[in-house]
Amino acid sequence: MSNAIRDLVKVAGDAIQVAAVRSPVGSSEVLATTALEVSVRDERALRASGIDALVWAAVFGPPEQQAAARWLIWEIAQALGIRPASIHELYIARGRNALDHDFTTPAMNIRMMAYDTARAAMRAVVEGKVGAFIFEIARSEMSYTDQRPAEYVSVVLAAAIKEGYRGPLFIQGDHFQVNAKKYKSDADAELAALRKLIDEALAAGFYNIDIDTSTLVDLSKPTLDEQQRANYELCALFSDYIRQRQPAGVIVSLGGEIGEIGHKNSDVHELRAFMNGYLRQIKHQPGLSKISVQTGTTHGGVVLPDGSIAQVNIDFEALRELSIAAREEYGLGGAVQHGASTLPEEAFGKFVQSGAIEVHLATAFQQIAYAHLPKALNDEITEWLFKNAADERKPGDTDEQFLHKTRKKATGPFKQALWSLPEADRARIRTALQERFAMLFNRLRVENTKSMVESFVTSREIHKQPEDFGVAPVVAEDVRGLAD
Repeated sequence: MSNAIRDLVKVAGDAIQVAAVRSPVGSSEVLATTALEVSVRDERALRASGIDALVWAAVFGPPEQQAAARWLIWEIAQALGIRPASIHELYIARGRNALDHDFTTPAMNIRMMAYDTARAAMRAVVEGKVGAFIFEIARSEMSYTDQRPAEYVSVVLAAAIKEGYRGPLFIQGDHFQVNAKKYKSDADAELAALRKLIDEALAAGFYNIDIDTSTLVDLSKPTLDEQQRANYELCALFSDYIRQRQPAGVIVSLGGEIGEIGHKNSDVHELRAFMNGYLRQIKHQPGLSKISVQTGTTHGGVVLPDGSIAQVNIDFEALRELSIAAREEYGLGGAVQHGASTLPEEAFGKFVQSGAIEVHLATAFQQIAYAHLPKALNDEITEWLFKNAADERKPGDTDEQFLHKTRKKATGPFKQALWSLPEADRARIRTALQERFAMLFNRLRVENTKSMVESFVTSREIHKQPEDFGVAPVVAEDVRGLAD
């Protein structure tokens, strides 16, 4: 056992125990291996303060301490029955009409104050007995929020431990997207970058991945098949890549995308062109469990000069038709809606009525956090943005429009300052976020879905060793042009 692990056990108040165990391999005791096993001695003490110390070390500690803390959090979660899992089986059951309840799964992008935000969501999950929910982060967000997959999984698991959750935990790679500009200049390098990200995510515990090659759809082509060809060929390529590398006993939930968010609305004919082409290409079953479409939204919403969000006209009828086709013709869970968190409260129930299987939510959580920050920190962030993000300001943008679009870029540089806020400030933010999460869970009809979800989902116990958690140097990626 390393000194880093010993020290962290003490930091956690001895609420956990790490012991060496001999695991027989083969028929000979000589071939046995020595492994470390984590058990929880005092869950109350762990939740009171021990897990807070561990998650801080997992995020801000030196490399050896980060790795040790991430391993401990993973193993504590396994011991308590909190397991990263795939939502594939639940979505396929929806495609078979085997569920007795209509709902739309909220997929929540956690950008800033990740631990407190995830805690707020988990508290609403526990109180609402929610089973269908996803925590996710996009390729672009990993860069500007300074959250790589291993850290993100550790933070979400820690939040679940803190709030007393039990059961499968769905963690998703959102918009694992091909950058069209980079692909055109060097296709091999861009595809290699996405493969590397997939490997990193799978190793961390992302068992749900949205493959987004919709950036390569070419609407200038004469036929739908030609328009979607690069999209479905590369989606199939990455689908096979994931199937060959997913952990034993796990069927990673895969999503595809037929229309880039903010562009032309999708229709059933495009869905068929994509799915038929994709199914001809894939070599490893099963295929996708859902399909993302465009029906009128924009990531972050359309910002008006006063900083408010313009009303969005979502084509819910198109969403309904796409979901029906996805289920009835291809056995998928349904269609997925992106860019919806800034919609008015009454709109969320329409996703359920339209049969959407999943809706992606991000910007509103960030707005709530910013609205409740102490003024001094908010002013400091604003000043930093005017200085460091000025190149992103478009001619004619008001200050409010500029700040709305760029605030997300401050989450990485100010991460430690945000995590270090006094508990009273963080508690106030958690309360406001929890109210938002609870409203969404109610409107999307995922309350009281926990037992139903667990009846379909296989939640596999997966143990790791400290050496699986080495912290590699982070190389900043240029994510301009990628979706959130």
